[in-house]
Amino acid sequence: MNSSEENCISISIAYVQIDAQLAATVAAVIDEGSFDAAARRLHLTPSAVSQRIKALEQQLGRVVVVRSKPVRATEAGEALVRLARQVALLEHETITAFGLSPDDTGETRVRVPLAVNADSMATWFLAPIARVAQQHDIDVDLHRDDQNYTARLLESGEVMAAVTSESTPVGGCRVEPLGVLEYRPMATPEYLARWLPEGATPDALARAPFVDFDRRDELQHDWLRGHGVDPWSVPRHYVPASYDFAQAVRLGLGWALIPVVQGVEGLVDLGGPATRVPLYWQQWNLRSPLLDAIAAEVAAEASRALAPLR
Repeated sequence: MNSSEENCISISIAYVQIDAQLAATVAAVIDEGSFDAAARRLHLTPSAVSQRIKALEQQLGRVVVVRSKPVRATEAGEALVRLARQVALLEHETITAFGLSPDDTGETRVRVPLAVNADSMATWFLAPIARVAQQHDIDVDLHRDDQNYTARLLESGEVMAAVTSESTPVGGCRVEPLGVLEYRPMATPEYLARWLPEGATPDALARAPFVDFDRRDELQHDWLRGHGVDPWSVPRHYVPASYDFAQAVRLGLGWALIPVVQGVEGLVDLGGPATRVPLYWQQWNLRSPLLDAIAAEVAAEASRALAPLR
């Protein structure tokens, strides 16, 4: 280099090019929960699936799945699952843009994993999803969890979008308000006559059994705390299914907070203000006509079924 030339520093950056097929294999293993089930879905042998995973782990120099039952993704594996889902979504939309269908190209239908809380699924969420499925070649994969936890499934790459109570967007996602799911504390007249004859007083509530959805559901617990009652000292029945949960209340098993949109015929309100749970739609921040179509249908249905945010 002569004196008239500027001194330059050459920097060599090594990078890893990830095979989309290998990333898709990781996603299949996580979706199906085992190497054998993933092999059936991919039309491979379990040995071939294992070899693909090992090859990818050797390439990356880190473990991507935990060989447990069911199989779990490591942090590196979660990144691969997100990559696989995004590639599959983009491929699907490219095919659609050419006016083709998966049958025309030999490609499989795109799987769309979504997370939703149980009460939304039982009351208003399935109708907009069904409308989208009638218009697009998709396989919907619904993951049910408490609205306080569905955003975690977005973070892990397990789902593409979620109904959540979190208004702060997960990294790489955007958020839109949906509305408020309102709950009322309900019980049968017979239950009230036996357990709460003087009304929902703290002493009576401390003895009266209630119905709990599961050990992650805090709605009934928060309501009891608001009435000065320690929820952990109160008898409870666990009924982890939305229809059966409401049915347990109608059969007099206990009181519970029931979504207003689910219907409360034959039940009596324990009184007090409604419990309001704001819901939001979070989805990957991609330019995706398919995800946008799902979001539009979900928002339209939510505007009809949910109370407005205020």
